[in-house]
Amino acid sequence: MPQRNHVSFNALIAAYSRDSRSALLAFELLNKMGSECLRPNASTFTSLLQASYTLEDWLVGSLVHAKVVKFGFSNDLCVQTALLGMYSNCGDLESARKVFGWIVDKDVVAWNSMIFGNLKNDETKEGLHLFDGMLRSGIVPSQFTYSMVLNMCSRLRYFCLGKLIHARVIVSSTLTDLTLQNSLLDMYCNSGDTRVAFSVFSEMYNPDLVSWNTMISGYSEHGDGELAMNLFAQLKKISLLKPDEYTFAAIISATGTYLASDYGKSLHGQVTKAGFEKSVFVGTTLVSMYFKNGETDDAQKVFYSILDKDVVLWTEMIMGLSRLADGESAIKFFSEMCQAGHKIDSFSLSGALSACSDLAMLKQGEMIHSQAVKTGYDVEMSVCGSLVDMYSKNGSLQAAYSIFSQVSDPDLKCWNSMLGGYSHHGMAEEALKLFFEIEKHGLRPDQVTFLSVLSACNHSGLVEVGKFLWKCMKENGITPGLKHYSSMVSLLGRARLLDEAEELINSSPFKEDNLELWRTLLSSCVINKNLKVGVHAAEQVLSLDAEDSATLVLLSNLYAAAGKWGSVVEMRRKIKVLTLEKDPGLSWIEDKNNVQVFCSGVQSEQEVGEAQAALHWLQGNMVRSQTDESDEQMYTT
Repeated sequence: MPQRNHVSFNALIAAYSRDSRSALLAFELLNKMGSECLRPNASTFTSLLQASYTLEDWLVGSLVHAKVVKFGFSNDLCVQTALLGMYSNCGDLESARKVFGWIVDKDVVAWNSMIFGNLKNDETKEGLHLFDGMLRSGIVPSQFTYSMVLNMCSRLRYFCLGKLIHARVIVSSTLTDLTLQNSLLDMYCNSGDTRVAFSVFSEMYNPDLVSWNTMISGYSEHGDGELAMNLFAQLKKISLLKPDEYTFAAIISATGTYLASDYGKSLHGQVTKAGFEKSVFVGTTLVSMYFKNGETDDAQKVFYSILDKDVVLWTEMIMGLSRLADGESAIKFFSEMCQAGHKIDSFSLSGALSACSDLAMLKQGEMIHSQAVKTGYDVEMSVCGSLVDMYSKNGSLQAAYSIFSQVSDPDLKCWNSMLGGYSHHGMAEEALKLFFEIEKHGLRPDQVTFLSVLSACNHSGLVEVGKFLWKCMKENGITPGLKHYSSMVSLLGRARLLDEAEELINSSPFKEDNLELWRTLLSSCVINKNLKVGVHAAEQVLSLDAEDSATLVLLSNLYAAAGKWGSVVEMRRKIKVLTLEKDPGLSWIEDKNNVQVFCSGVQSEQEVGEAQAALHWLQGNMVRSQTDESDEQMYTT
């Protein structure tokens, strides 16, 4: 251009300021303006502050602010609003509040800039206070204002306030644009009111992919998998929009509780076809889905197919393996995650500690505890509960209680972990004391709480206390599960109240199709030599599974205890014909970095010879020790 003026410079600066790739060029143009003896005006500074906003560069924005003061544009409303936006976007809310305080006639844009800054910097409560101040000052909120406020209500879970905001939008006849509709949709989905959310969705003239994804996620997160699948089918059928990785992640999560063969594998195929098989976001939901179906191999295939793994994906693998009782693999993945340089979080630590609990690996658990302390996650409630559980199950109750006592306000899960530790080790008195402490702290015991304390009573034979707790559980509206019934049947059986135990089974919802309760009763009959009740219990089991090996062996033992040797011979013959064997019990020991698993009678392992040699060496030392003690006694006498 032969002659350039303020308008041409400002137009180009404004264009550059909106794109992060060209924002720096806006400042070069400012220097050219100076070289051509053109003085920057309010429009120039507004665009330069927009460039600083785009770059999120606080230092450059502060330098522009200094020039604003120098050139006398501090009181210009457009410049002040741009300063508000720049400081808010750079996280300097203190400076933003100062600028906001200087504005005399605050318009809706200024209020929105300040509210947005608080929303972006997680100062949501302050943002709501600003909205209240905006209303009191008589400013009419815009669509963008309502969108931000609904977002804050959703984050703070102020759903009643969110509904009031929705009512205000309707009463004020505010036109709802797509952004506002999506904010309403998100708020109702987060509140769990998917019925109203779908009503909002149905009224949307042209929903975008964010709208579809929000609605599908809402159904998924609240257990409406079938409705989520129907909506996904509609998206593919009637909409020109193509599902993205967030769509697939939401719908895969929705179908996680169904068999993988029904929906999951088909969706996995669609993910591959759409080109999202390498997405860590989608991959994490696929891993979760396969673990929920118990398909560990498929979960690992998905995991290894993703190159850029994040901490969430690693944690999903650790938690999934831990839940499926594959603790050794869970710890292996935790170690690999640390070696890969990923920052561990409370979820991965809890998963690894849970694996150590299941495997009774105290040394490994102590090392993970030290990592929790080092990273500061030892104060997290979930990690504290996992640490208490790990130490309890490893027999270190003193360490478990030490951690538990340091928690200022333990949640119910943490109380349950400590209670479970006492129960596991048969410490009924301590368990009962802790149980009553839970109620004193204003927490309501759940199924896990009652199961632990009933188990403690079972170990110690506290029949009357167990009956009292059983009554308390029902009075608290907690429905007993299979394990609760099993614990009570065992408790009554140990006390020789076999008829009462049988009556309890008959009154339970599990009497028809569950073997465990009748087998528990049969075991008690063997101990108490009660042939009548024991045979009846065995008949109940064998009517469901005629080849149940455990029941046949118990019945054989019952006949032997009652002196019915003819029946014993008959039962053992039947066992032999069916070629049934009891599953061997496994034991394991932690040896440095390895876990050695073994069972009685196995002589095929290479380590057996070394173990036997070590045993003979120990026996030799014991013999010599006894000889030395005898010699010492002889000389002293």
